[in-house]
Amino acid sequence: MPSLITREEALILGEIEDHAEIEALIERAWQARVEQFGDSTDMCSLVNAKSGGCAQDCGFCAQSRFAESETPLHAMMEPEQILEHAQAAEAAGAHRFCMVTQGQGLSKRDFEKILEGARMVAEHTNLKRCASIGHMSVTRAKQLKEAGIQRVHHNVETSRSYYPEVTSTVQYEGRIRTIEAVREAGLETCVGGILNLGESRAQRVEMAFELAAIDPTSVPINLLNPRPGTKFGDREYMDPWEAVKWIAIFRLILPAALFRLCGGRVENIAELQQLAVRAGINGVMMGNFLTTLGNTPEEDRAMFEEYGLNVARQADNGSNPRPDNRSGWLDGETPTVVDDFLDAATPAGPIEAIDIGVRLWDPSSQLRFARKKVVLERPDGAPNVWRKPTETATADR
Repeated sequence: MPSLITREEALILGEIEDHAEIEALIERAWQARVEQFGDSTDMCSLVNAKSGGCAQDCGFCAQSRFAESETPLHAMMEPEQILEHAQAAEAAGAHRFCMVTQGQGLSKRDFEKILEGARMVAEHTNLKRCASIGHMSVTRAKQLKEAGIQRVHHNVETSRSYYPEVTSTVQYEGRIRTIEAVREAGLETCVGGILNLGESRAQRVEMAFELAAIDPTSVPINLLNPRPGTKFGDREYMDPWEAVKWIAIFRLILPAALFRLCGGRVENIAELQQLAVRAGINGVMMGNFLTTLGNTPEEDRAMFEEYGLNVARQADNGSNPRPDNRSGWLDGETPTVVDDFLDAATPAGPIEAIDIGVRLWDPSSQLRFARKKVVLERPDGAPNVWRKPTETATADR
């Protein structure tokens, strides 16, 4: 589906700062979202299946071996643990579940655990299944599909012109090759990036149109949550109105994509998160993120219900017009493992109060942090910085 605005119009909209003008832009984006998706939503939850030191130098990431920050660690999860977190996500109201690992690829052993975890989630839940495991070949992408994965996440992170400022060890072209491999394997693509890495407004427009050319099924929008000891550790949070404005602009440039608001939304958008939904969001990453905390699932569902959007379980998990693409032995109905618990919820006993012996991913209790013995000099020569506390956010240009 073609963009609803031109590059020139997007550049003009990117410069507006008046709140009334931004609200008018939001209403325009809301109409585009409703016309394309009606009242359906697409709520996702993730598990950080493996966390630890990464050899790459991405300037936003505390896991990088080039960052002075402590490294969040835990070993690769067993398939049974992945299933446990998936069942918790379904109980919390998620429609899909993403298995995420650090680094640019997995060992054969860890990859097999992801495959088995995917099979178990496909067999024992009604969740749609996604994976975010770094670079991959067509062969690996096909193995993921055979195991029941339907969508693969692999961000471009930022615009092509600004990309060298973000990382020098991971090539932009390599990211595009992975996205092409995923598509060749017959899988859906989930491709987005992070706003407020220091890019200009024009570069945000550039990234949006580059994403439009890629034409991913899903576009996750992240907002930088500065990590002390990383290259971007001293950046201020994005002004909430500025953030919501860009969500609306991206929606008009990519009208057919499923938009998901992800990392950094609590810190950057805060009380305007619900307005961000009206700016064109289909869903959020429910609950917590890889290494930081998010809203409660109840708070996330309420943001959408306020606008009359349907967050309930649906036959296609709310992703209409893109139905489930399971194949082979995964055809047909999946068992209703947690439905009894969901259906038993009453005003006196909400979903969150039901103890079904599973828990959402919780980085505050499931990660440990290790100080690096040696921190390598960044390949680009840039310093790692420690953010100074501030009480006010500044609008980023």
